[in-house]
Amino acid sequence: MSFGINHRPAPELRVPVWIGPDGAAMAPLQLADLGEGMKVLFCFQDWCPGCHSRGFPTLRLLVDRLAGQGVGFAAIQTAFRSSAKKDAGDQTAKNQLRYGLSIPFGYDPVPEGAEQPSVMEDFRTAGTPWFIVISAEGEVIYNDFRLDAAKFLASMDLPDV
Repeated sequence: MSFGINHRPAPELRVPVWIGPDGAAMAPLQLADLGEGMKVLFCFQDWCPGCHSRGFPTLRLLVDRLAGQGVGFAAIQTAFRSSAKKDAGDQTAKNQLRYGLSIPFGYDPVPEGAEQPSVMEDFRTAGTPWFIVISAEGEVIYNDFRLDAAKFLASMDLPDV
């Protein structure tokens, strides 16, 4: 099985539980809610060491560097392990606070009768940490475990801050 859906239209999000940048519950997020520009989705597990050692620091760097550049961000806890299913999303808000990320955070449990969360199914992810980058035109342009922040930022030709 190949992973990712690069060069395909991004499917709409089906994540049922969301908290907004302020930590308050919000309606389910749609990709359009992240703005008209590029979108970066970060999938994580609370128990995942790589999410905390590499994923969240990369996300934090990107959010800081791309503030005001028209890039939309969201983090999604994909609960694909039995231990993650038990927290019912409690770790989602804790991680938002822990990393000081004022972006929407979603909790995507495995739906009844399904084998994996909707984001994993729709974007064909292979685990966590996982980054998905969607162009302003709605095409998935990156979909993989690691995102090299320096290369990604260099490719964007951003003005110096």
